[in-house]
Amino acid sequence: MLTRKIKLWDINAHITCRLCNGYLIDATTVTECLHTFCRSCLVKYLEENNTCPTCRIVIHQSHPLQYIGHDRTMQDIVYKLVPGLQEAEMRKQREFYHKLGMEVPGDIKGETCSAKQHLDSHRNGETKADENTNKETTEEKQEEDNDYHRSDEQVSICLECNSSKLRGLKRKWIRCSAQATVLHLKKFIAKKLNLSSFNELDILCNEEILGKDHTLKFVVVTRWRFKKAPLLLHYRPKMDLL
Repeated sequence: MLTRKIKLWDINAHITCRLCNGYLIDATTVTECLHTFCRSCLVKYLEENNTCPTCRIVIHQSHPLQYIGHDRTMQDIVYKLVPGLQEAEMRKQREFYHKLGMEVPGDIKGETCSAKQHLDSHRNGETKADENTNKETTEEKQEEDNDYHRSDEQVSICLECNSSKLRGLKRKWIRCSAQATVLHLKKFIAKKLNLSSFNELDILCNEEILGKDHTLKFVVVTRWRFKKAPLLLHYRPKMDLL
């Protein structure tokens, strides 16, 4: 079977950010044209612009941040192609949290341990029997501890209603994964309020409408930075933007 080796240099143009010229970190794609950038680079750019940095197409006249979304597939590809990039990024995140005197989120520590164990197992040439043993051990641990999200970064949220047309939630305080999106919250609220569709809702932070694809971690970093928990979000009936 013939194989063809491709140098990383040949595909750099497809896995780098046009704004910082570095490899994509937290890859985020513009839904209008499907061009991808680092999330932090794109958010900073869209604070003063409403067009795609690559093709200059107008994303949205007034709320471009609502029309970008996390591209998990692209980020996975970048991490697999570039040796050591994921480990280096996690190390930078740990240093950032330590510098601020904050606890390192569980997902960063968990990913580091998992990656190290995975590399060690391949280097030592472990057999399938060992893998089966590890699988049985994991299953036993899951039976003993039902906290399936213990290694995932969590976000505390307060959901307030700011419209007389909707009722408030009986339990407005929730805690969920930082990787959950605004769309998940819309579906949660719609279910609790017995609404016919989650598309009837807007969710806001600091009086700014949030895009449905924004993760809660993204909202905390860009809209709630250095503020104390919980993250305060408001919901209301959807208002069409002109």
